[in-house]
Amino acid sequence: MEKIETLFSWLDHTAERIEESQDEPYLDCLAHAMEILFHREVSNIDDELTIKKIEKRLENIDLNDFQQKDIRKAVQMAILKGMKDNIQQQHLITPEAVALFIGYLANKFTAKQETLTVFDPACGTANLLTTVLSQLNKSVTAYGSDVDPTLMRLSVANANLQKLEIEFFQQDSLRPLLLAPVDLVVSDLPVGYYPDDVNASRFVLKAKEGHSYAHHLFIEQSLTYTKEKGFLIFLIPNFLFTSDQADQLRTYLKEHAHIYGLLQLPESIFKAKENAKSILVLQKRGQDTLTPKQPLLVQLPSFKNEKAMADIIGQINAWFSKYL
Repeated sequence: MEKIETLFSWLDHTAERIEESQDEPYLDCLAHAMEILFHREVSNIDDELTIKKIEKRLENIDLNDFQQKDIRKAVQMAILKGMKDNIQQQHLITPEAVALFIGYLANKFTAKQETLTVFDPACGTANLLTTVLSQLNKSVTAYGSDVDPTLMRLSVANANLQKLEIEFFQQDSLRPLLLAPVDLVVSDLPVGYYPDDVNASRFVLKAKEGHSYAHHLFIEQSLTYTKEKGFLIFLIPNFLFTSDQADQLRTYLKEHAHIYGLLQLPESIFKAKENAKSILVLQKRGQDTLTPKQPLLVQLPSFKNEKAMADIIGQINAWFSKYL
């Protein structure tokens, strides 16, 4: 924790100095601070006094003193501070424990592959993507996409500080991507309506009337950019299969994917019951793919209950041994 707090303090104080000098939002200043730390050069600041203060602070910190997980957690803390009071629900950071668990599942479902291509079509600040990448014990090529320029700037800086090679696309991820199909998609799906009805009309899962659900379109888009037999691990709202367009989604998934798992997360980690989520695991249909005889259906206990979590992990490992 001391290492994490040291790095968080450096990022936070530097971002605040830039904020005072440049009169920009904290998150933009945080991205600027992360860039300064990575390049070890103070640029794009007009005030000489601020430059000298940051240069002095740079002398007292060395990225090589920190492990990748320390960097990831310190960056998370700083981003959470910036998002505390003025962020939309779909931009919230994926909780650390959930991201680690998705990484564990990703490792299990891709265990037989020596190399892997991974894509997050709604990467935000890249917290989920970098957490998953840190757990994949193989050669990985990674991609992330997001429409928000501030979040994308934070993503790039976050990946750089962690020394992770990720190619990012700043664009509406529901438009065509210059991306070959990948082996694995991981994503904390944006929940809500997609405002571009013209673009939505290209999708099978478009709404029959009114705006389409963005989370439905993201599932279809992700399957489009996944190889046959590839896996997709989504963080989904618990109401995904009970909403007014759920029948349309179920029909689509039955035709294009196999449901391999549905793991309900403990409600205690979400601020409100209506924001509770689950983990959905799909495999894209392909030649010789089959629906599993027994999908992985789990009600996860609190991540703080170590004994209950150990029991569940044992049951999940047994499922993998028997069915995958």
